[in-house]
Amino acid sequence: MLLGIHDFINSQPLLGPLRKRASEAGLEIKTGSPAQLAEQLSSGLLDMAMIPAIEYLKQSDCLRLLPDVSISSRSKVGTVLLVSKVPLNAIRSLALDNRSRTSVALLRILYSSEFPVGLKIVEHEPDPEKMLQNHDAALIIGDQALTVSNEGVSIFDLSEEWFNRTEKTFVHAVIAVRKRIKVEDGIIQVLLDAKQEGLQNLDTIAQIEATKTGLPVFLLQDYLKNKICYDFGQEEMEGLMHFQSLCHEAGLILKKFPLRFV
Repeated sequence: MLLGIHDFINSQPLLGPLRKRASEAGLEIKTGSPAQLAEQLSSGLLDMAMIPAIEYLKQSDCLRLLPDVSISSRSKVGTVLLVSKVPLNAIRSLALDNRSRTSVALLRILYSSEFPVGLKIVEHEPDPEKMLQNHDAALIIGDQALTVSNEGVSIFDLSEEWFNRTEKTFVHAVIAVRKRIKVEDGIIQVLLDAKQEGLQNLDTIAQIEATKTGLPVFLLQDYLKNKICYDFGQEEMEGLMHFQSLCHEAGLILKKFPLRFV
């Protein structure tokens, strides 16, 4: 079975332990950006994948969710940021890091009414310095967002803004399975065991990622322990369903379907 997982810092508590268990579980792991994994799942190149929540919602009639695992946040997260050099109503051009389309959808839901008419939106490679050099504002996601300086700019944390407005958990990514793919109980258990192992070793994971990225260990520890949630329980489901409703109202998804699990 082919499983795709993005390789951002927030996936490491799952990705690292899974790599150790993959062969014995009959899993082959592929990595890529969230948007790439969604396309590969949709085209049949992957059997299951961690994909942006909006991508699941767009095709939830033909996907099933893996239980008890997500990438979620409740209030400030630090890795989904709108960074602007001017007031929101004065932004003329906005650069989008489009590796996670959930962040783009959330940006539209939260701020479309505040952006000026005629706003120019441009997709851009994930380089915060160049994005802000060439545009009034930028949507910066993932690991690069953790290094953004607040000097001379206003920073809006989209997860924090979502929580302030809705008081609900925001689900960034889920693990989805193509409808006709049978997932054995043993594979589900391997994924859940990998999650538990990762959660028990967050300090070690933070140290490894600090060595790789040059980011401070304390920053990564705080991010992995306090900013990100890896469960997919009632609060996460309620948050995802509320996001689904708002996306439907905004025309970002055509139909609403109930959440269905493998």
